[in-house]
Amino acid sequence: MVDVSQLVEARLRTALGEPEARAAVTFLGTERIEVLRFLDGGLVRYATLGMSAAPMTDPAAALADPERGPRAELLLSVRAGAADTDKVLRPLAVLAASPQVEGVVVAPGASLDVGEPLWPQAPFTSVLVAEGGGLVPDLELGPPLDPVRFLPLLPMTPHEAAWKRVRGADALEERWLAHGTDLRDPLRAGVPLEP
Repeated sequence: MVDVSQLVEARLRTALGEPEARAAVTFLGTERIEVLRFLDGGLVRYATLGMSAAPMTDPAAALADPERGPRAELLLSVRAGAADTDKVLRPLAVLAASPQVEGVVVAPGASLDVGEPLWPQAPFTSVLVAEGGGLVPDLELGPPLDPVRFLPLLPMTPHEAAWKRVRGADALEERWLAHGTDLRDPLRAGVPLEP
């Protein structure tokens, strides 16, 4: 049997270097989720570890396949020093546990909400799941297992999240791009959303 978490950690170390810190959270009835913290110049990168141990299952499926199905880990990158972003460890673990707890399939374009600020004074309570493959390449596990995708999370203000629900993820990303939004700023203001 393949130890997916061990392979995932090796991939994260190859892509991001040695983790500077790690924390573990266990929720009732779930596998342990770890969050690794990496320093990369002026950025702090947080990566989940354990979400991909089992494939995500469509909640409408009659039976969960123990091998087939999408696998993912979550990545969050923020500028260091502007806010106490280490408080994001528990919210990140909650999001990583959501496939096991709530039967959610986390995929690019999805919104994930934790219902509280991601860290103290954060104007964000939710994130947009972006396309993976850039910062950390997908990890092939070999058939019949699906590859592990490393999906970046982009923090959203409540107004941005509401706008995204109406207009879609692509429209919000285009708005961010058009306004030169620094998505790594842990205290940034929301992007103007009026036409």
